Amino acid sequence: MSDLWGPVWLSLRLAGLTTLILLVLAMPLAWWLARTRNPIRPFIEALTALPLVLPPTVLGFYLLLLFSPDTPLGAGFLRLTGDTLAFSFAGLLVASVLYSLPFAVQPLQAAFHTIGHGTLEAAATLGAGRFDAFRSVALPLARRGVLTAAVLTFAHTLGEFGVVLMVGGSIPGKTRVISIEIYSAVETLDYQAAHLLSGGLLVFSFLVLTLVYILNRRGVHFGG
Repeated sequence: MSDLWGPVWLSLRLAGLTTLILLVLAMPLAWWLARTRNPIRPFIEALTALPLVLPPTVLGFYLLLLFSPDTPLGAGFLRLTGDTLAFSFAGLLVASVLYSLPFAVQPLQAAFHTIGHGTLEAAATLGAGRFDAFRSVALPLARRGVLTAAVLTFAHTLGEFGVVLMVGGSIPGKTRVISIEIYSAVETLDYQAAHLLSGGLLVFSFLVLTLVYILNRRGVHFGG
C-alpha cells in the first residue's frame, strides 16, 4: 500500500499547481467576460467552455501532437530541459490547465456578474483606480466564487483520466496519477488498491460537491 502514496502525492501536486495557475489566468478572463459587451464574447465563452463537451481523448490527442519535438513548442521545451513535453509532469500540468479552465472561469464569471456597476462607480468616485477597485471591492464581493472555482478546479484535476493518459501515459513517479493508478490496478486485478483509491476519490468528490452546494445556497450561482 505504500506504493499508492506516489500517485496520491503526484495528483495532489498536479491539482494544487493547476488550481493556482488557473486562479491567476482565469480571473482577468472571467472579469472581462462578465463586464464586456464585445460581440466576440460568445465565441470566447464557447472556446473557454469547450473542454466541458469535448471528449478528453480528443483534447489529449491534439495536445500530444502540439507537444511533439517536431513542433516549435515541443522543440523549445526539449532544448531548455532536455526532456520532452509529452509524457512529462510539465505536459500534464499544461493539459490540466486547459482541461480544467471552464471549472475556474465559470464560477468566477458568475460571481463577477453579480457585482453591480454602481458599486464600482462608487469606488471610482472615492479615487480608486481600476485595479484598486478590482482588488479592494470586486474580489472581496466575489470571494465565494473564487473559493468555488478553486475547489472545483482542484477536484476536477484529481479526477482527470483521458487527458492525462493521452499526454502523460503511465510513468511511475512522473505521470502516474490516481486515476491512472486505479486503471492499472484493475488491469492487474489488484482490487484492494483500486477500492482504496476509488473510495477515497468518491468520498472526496462528495465532500467537494457538498461544499459547492453550500456556497451556492449562500449566494454563488453558476451560469453565463
